[in-house]
Amino acid sequence: MDKEISTLQNIINTVIQYCVNYSFQVLGAIIVLALGFAVANWVSRLLLQLLKKRNLDITLSKFLAGVVRVLILVFAVIIALGKFGITIAPFIAALSAVAFGASFALQGPLANYGAGISIILSRPFVVGDTVLINEISGLVEEVKLACTILTDEDGVKITIPNKKIVGEIVHNSKVNKIVEGVIGISYDSDPVTAIRLITQAVEKFPEVAKIPKPQIGIQRFADSSIDIDYRYWAPTARYFQTMHAVNLAVFQALGKADIRIPFPQRDVHIISQPAQTQA
Repeated sequence: MDKEISTLQNIINTVIQYCVNYSFQVLGAIIVLALGFAVANWVSRLLLQLLKKRNLDITLSKFLAGVVRVLILVFAVIIALGKFGITIAPFIAALSAVAFGASFALQGPLANYGAGISIILSRPFVVGDTVLINEISGLVEEVKLACTILTDEDGVKITIPNKKIVGEIVHNSKVNKIVEGVIGISYDSDPVTAIRLITQAVEKFPEVAKIPKPQIGIQRFADSSIDIDYRYWAPTARYFQTMHAVNLAVFQALGKADIRIPFPQRDVHIISQPAQTQA
């Protein structure tokens, strides 16, 4: 019983001695960490607001604000550790070794982040642009460090890793997307009149961009028709909706003007062979 009491007394004395020796260090470390978190959040919000007022890209603004926040927090942790007399040199060496080993396993994600920074800084496209990358097209909804998110008229979100974008050919048509259509008229019809009617039908839609202007003209002389091609730019978010409406308007305009849209025809000539006489 005396031995247990003695052990308990030693523990209590140790705790009291620790509190006396390190109470101020612990309190100072807590205060430093609390101030570090408060200052980091305040500076990060302030920087983000300032960058927004400068009309800087929102993704780049959030990235810079996040980097500043992390740097302030790291600085606060270093000061807090110093309150206990702990040197950070061994931790830096250990983290360097871990980072070196992890870099091989994280080559893919790290490549995406590096490509994301390149996209944000070079800005080949921004939110709201229409891009075509490796036959994938859509409206840019968000540019993240790891990936770029596109959306099409059907509301389908397309996530592209940023490393698949950097180094590739990127087509950027801003907010619009080109629409191409073709319709054939008979050789008995006047192509000048048809082109005028198609131009009027296309340009009456407010969704069709005025700049650049729609392009309408003869595409080719086919076997059964004169093919007239019409190209115009429409908002990507209403691409199919505009295309369907324009195609119907073109068809109705030609029909009202009695311009015939022929179907493929083929002349078949039957040559009869004379009957062979029997010997």
